[in-house]
Amino acid sequence: MTQTQEIIGYVAIIIIGIILAQHLNVVVSGSMEPVFYRGDVVVIEKADFLGLQEFNTSDVNVGDIVVYDATWFPEPVIHRVIFKGTSPEGQLYYVTKGDNNPGPDPVVVYPNQIEAKVVSLGSTPGMNPIKIPYVGYITIWIRGIPASS
Repeated sequence: MTQTQEIIGYVAIIIIGIILAQHLNVVVSGSMEPVFYRGDVVVIEKADFLGLQEFNTSDVNVGDIVVYDATWFPEPVIHRVIFKGTSPEGQLYYVTKGDNNPGPDPVVVYPNQIEAKVVSLGSTPGMNPIKIPYVGYITIWIRGIPASS
């Protein structure tokens, strides 16, 4: 292998690593138990990844698990869509809820707030998310996120 081929190989590994890292999300609370737990890492597809639309946020369905920019919490929230509706003004919205929470999130979610959707195996939305258990604890520890988040 020439030095040029070796450099190209290293650059390819770095680029692939960056792309993969952008498609992983660390779960920081227990609100989605037992589907996934604090410290799990889930595989996501992004609504906008470097200008590429991996899915249309208006095509999210009941049962999908989304990551969205919450108006009621300082960090992105990862919860399940439990209702899809249209306001009297014709604006699409979603109602979300953590599977382990007693009620829905306090504010509806609009398509422009959705950043990502959890990738699931099978035909039922959100039922078999692709996850890596416990690996996210490293990130949680580094960021100093308390257990109550």
